[in-house]
Amino acid sequence: MPAGFALAHARQPIAALPQRILLLENSRAYTSMLREAIEQRVQLPISVASTLAEARELLDRESDWFLALTGLVLADGDRDQVIDFFVERRMPTIVVSGVYDEALRERALQQHIIDYVLKSTPDSIDYLVWLVQRLERNRRISALVVDDSLSARSYIASLLSLQGYRVSHVADGQSALRMIEADPDIRLAIVDQEMPGMDGIELTRRLRQLRARDRMAVIGVSGSTDASLIPRFLKNGANDFLRKPFSREEFFCRVSQNIDQLELIGTLQDLATRDFLTGLPNRRSFLEQSEKHIARRGGDVTVAMIDIDHFKHINDSYGHEAGDRALRAMADTLHAHNRPEDYCGRFGGEEFCMLIDGLDAQASLRHLEGLRQAVEAMEIDIDGRPLRMTISIGASRRSPEFPNLHKLLGEADRQLYLAKAGGRNQVRGLEAG
Repeated sequence: MPAGFALAHARQPIAALPQRILLLENSRAYTSMLREAIEQRVQLPISVASTLAEARELLDRESDWFLALTGLVLADGDRDQVIDFFVERRMPTIVVSGVYDEALRERALQQHIIDYVLKSTPDSIDYLVWLVQRLERNRRISALVVDDSLSARSYIASLLSLQGYRVSHVADGQSALRMIEADPDIRLAIVDQEMPGMDGIELTRRLRQLRARDRMAVIGVSGSTDASLIPRFLKNGANDFLRKPFSREEFFCRVSQNIDQLELIGTLQDLATRDFLTGLPNRRSFLEQSEKHIARRGGDVTVAMIDIDHFKHINDSYGHEAGDRALRAMADTLHAHNRPEDYCGRFGGEEFCMLIDGLDAQASLRHLEGLRQAVEAMEIDIDGRPLRMTISIGASRRSPEFPNLHKLLGEADRQLYLAKAGGRNQVRGLEAG
């Protein structure tokens, strides 16, 4: 790792992330509403306790605790004891209180309680559900803090870590650029303006050359009162700006808002490029990516058109919902069969497509035969009735006769017609290879 890099904590594999949520509250009605709302949006196990003794027993019994939401009025503990109970265990905790107490709120937030939420407000449950969902997703997001002051960047890194982010921090712009180039998972950068060598605005401009707005949020920070800093940061690519000193709650809200916007952009991009039913790239996305691939790569390229045999019969015999399940099962098998260097997508209806890179004719034939056999071996249970299906595949190889994607698809489509006319459940177009 280059000099100047300091990781706040090691990354965990996603599979190892803690899963359990503890809900500690003496109001059964509120507990029931909150638990139901969280379970509908976040697929994590929730355990409920109404006393500190019950909470202690649950925490001792299981080890993979992700988060606690706790009230402050319990039969066996006052509000200070409740806060100390979770702080001593270093467990990420949200306090949910029925009464606003500014002194208690300040004490809680100073002890690394994530948030202090009033449950009496009409939208408190909606906010808590959003907060739990946000904290759960944060655990898969990497963040970078850039500040030449060790104390300042350590403080910001600690705030981000409290919110679940995987945090790195560096002392200068050059180290930040190297970090961004090395780690494609960084989605958030907090950049201080006053740094020697390269100030925050120049760093932001150069960061934008490496990572677009839809891939990473940049938030500028400064203690200067210079009014021009905000527009200068924004014009050079920053998403937002924070003036020091900022409150923990303001920091959390700004960061969360920017990450929410990044995820919304990602969702919109998925809607534009992915087939809603199967999750595969749609026709437009497949064509765009395949054209780019063919233009920049030489060597062996095979394009295949794939059609589910007698799909209308599946819909007529089992119903359209079963047809949708068959399409999803086909897509899952195709995705699992796809190599990292290949492309696949749903072309429309029951038709799918593949671009196979770097395999000669015989290897491509074996690859497509493997897909055909995998689909033939599937069995889908439809209300106790087994549904099986087969596919026909037509393929074409790049050559002087078929030099581009348009001609390759045309020939693959012709070969698909021959495969269906020849009895279906077969691969055509690569026999001569």
